[in-house]
Amino acid sequence: MPGKLYLCATPIGNLGDMTPRVIETLNMVDVIAAEDTRNSIKLLNHFDIHTPMTSYHEYNKVEKAHQLIGQMLNGQNIALITDAGTPAISDPGEVLVKMCYEQGVTVTSLPGPAACITALTLSGLPTRRFCFEGFLPAEKKEKAVILKELQSESRTIILYEAPHHLVRTLEELYSALGNRKITLCRELTKKFETVFPTTLEGALAYYEEEEPRGEYVLVVEGKSLEEKRQEEIASWEDMSVEEHMAYYQSQGMDEKSAMKQVAKDRGVGKRDIYQMLKL
Repeated sequence: MPGKLYLCATPIGNLGDMTPRVIETLNMVDVIAAEDTRNSIKLLNHFDIHTPMTSYHEYNKVEKAHQLIGQMLNGQNIALITDAGTPAISDPGEVLVKMCYEQGVTVTSLPGPAACITALTLSGLPTRRFCFEGFLPAEKKEKAVILKELQSESRTIILYEAPHHLVRTLEELYSALGNRKITLCRELTKKFETVFPTTLEGALAYYEEEEPRGEYVLVVEGKSLEEKRQEEIASWEDMSVEEHMAYYQSQGMDEKSAMKQVAKDRGVGKRDIYQMLKL
């Protein structure tokens, strides 16, 4: 029988967050694939886990995935861990998971810490709807595309950032989004955990005086639905009724449905739109 891949979430700072199920699984599997074996050995030693480790990281994620899948097809069980948090979240583990499904290898996930969710719950910003962007791309054109998309994002936005790039990222967010609310989280679950609710303008002013330290999770306010609504109204005002109708019909609406939506957008009755089109 083929083996299985176990995605094992590990603490993001506080070792007390390690779950008994993860400890049991790491002891049971044949191999642990770790992002950085030098870092993970400290975790395994702390919990007296002696399972052999192998490296699985950004620079060998495809080649090594083939090897690991071969081992699982031959009956071995493998656990995947990252340096901190849940594998496959902003992590090369997503490649291994995809390839496992392609090769018919069963995957299961053992839930536990994730910095993005921990920061979201601490942020004081809306949690019902959110999007996770991870680290913004280093490539300028790709980053510009994502920042443009985020301009109209109404969900709460979660990003990761390293200390040496923090100020630049705050400047780019401020330029793209305006002065939104933001909560900056660092050292999550550790002794010196810091949660800093402010605005993008306030954060930039603060870090002009203070040097950023530690890895950051940025939780940024989304665009309000009212603001989006006002922008949509402004764009409709620049359209003729015919153009407005054509916009919805190009998306597959029939004439009756498009007329109803145009009337709703413009705050008038459907009969009014009908009369305007007849004119």
